[in-house]
Amino acid sequence: MFNFSIARLPRIEFGAGVIKKLPDIIASYGSRILLVTGASSLTNTNHWETLINQLQQRTISWQHCVVAKEPSPMLIDDLVKKYANQSLDAVVGIGGGSALDAAKAVAGLIKIQRSVMDYLEGAGPELPYQGPAIPFIAVPTTAGTGSEATKNAVLSVQGENGFKKSFRHDKLVAEYAIVDPDLLASCPPNVIAANGMDALTQLLESYVSTKSNAFTDALAISGLQAARDGLIPLYRQERELQEHREKMAYAALLSGITLAQVGLGAVHGLASPLGAFYPIPHGVVCGTLVASATRINIQSMQAREPGNKTLAKYLHVAEILCQKRFIDPQAAYNALIDLLVQWTDELALARLSHYGLQENELDKVIANCRGSSMKTNPIVLKDEEIREILLERL
Repeated sequence: MFNFSIARLPRIEFGAGVIKKLPDIIASYGSRILLVTGASSLTNTNHWETLINQLQQRTISWQHCVVAKEPSPMLIDDLVKKYANQSLDAVVGIGGGSALDAAKAVAGLIKIQRSVMDYLEGAGPELPYQGPAIPFIAVPTTAGTGSEATKNAVLSVQGENGFKKSFRHDKLVAEYAIVDPDLLASCPPNVIAANGMDALTQLLESYVSTKSNAFTDALAISGLQAARDGLIPLYRQERELQEHREKMAYAALLSGITLAQVGLGAVHGLASPLGAFYPIPHGVVCGTLVASATRINIQSMQAREPGNKTLAKYLHVAEILCQKRFIDPQAAYNALIDLLVQWTDELALARLSHYGLQENELDKVIANCRGSSMKTNPIVLKDEEIREILLERL
């Protein structure tokens, strides 16, 4: 627990209004930038006009591209080719995980102009990435993926032969993460729900990861407490909205830090093939599977590894999320699973069959789920156990 190594993190600016610091931060890197945004996460708000005016005042020239969906390797290669001769000083990603991941990948490739396929894990020659990358500044407008704190850009090709893989290296970590909870004001309820459950799942899975340590556990616990108090009230649009946004932005940031350091688990292992083969948003996969995966993990350890220390961690998560002390461990496990099911239902997270998955296609999903995330699950799940996770939410 107290023998650990922490990889590079970005400089973090967190708090309501810190978006105002962005123009000066950009200016510290140069005068030519690429802005990568989501379809409307920023451009339909007053923040966009303010940012552009501030850049103009500082005589900073900018190019702008939109990433409206999960980025593909082809999109990244096209963007690199398009902007390769612009002598860019920095890339600024402003948006959800898709915009940030695309910006991260472009910043890593713009100087070397090789296809991202050369570096994708498990999808090509996997050449060693040596850079150089140009500075990348991350500004999340959703609270979910934690991409602002990670070193990987997740890219996907969807369809029967699709894949979801990472371009990953320490050189891709953002120079700055500008996390302003006020930017979450434009998020609709369905985005709050999916992204919030993504963050919650990342915190839970990193807490029970086989690589977890005292440092990441402290962050994960803090993030779980924030998600517990912020997610449902933010989804319901209850009073004190700014406070709820702060809690969810904080939870998402910590989830990115912890997953980058110690990995994830079964839910994210399954999210890779499910998101590749079917049009299922990543956050929906996480939210719809986290309760069933938690139940199967606990049952599998009780049956095959009753001495696994992670069982005590699940008990602790139950006490954190349920805000109750438990004498009986089984009562704690049941309460945790019931609460996760309750949240899944209230947040209206769709079942997998809604996106076209059928029972006779589960073998293909199972065969492709044992990537890096599954390797840090607290127990090695059997195929039939993974099938049960999927069937419960089919």
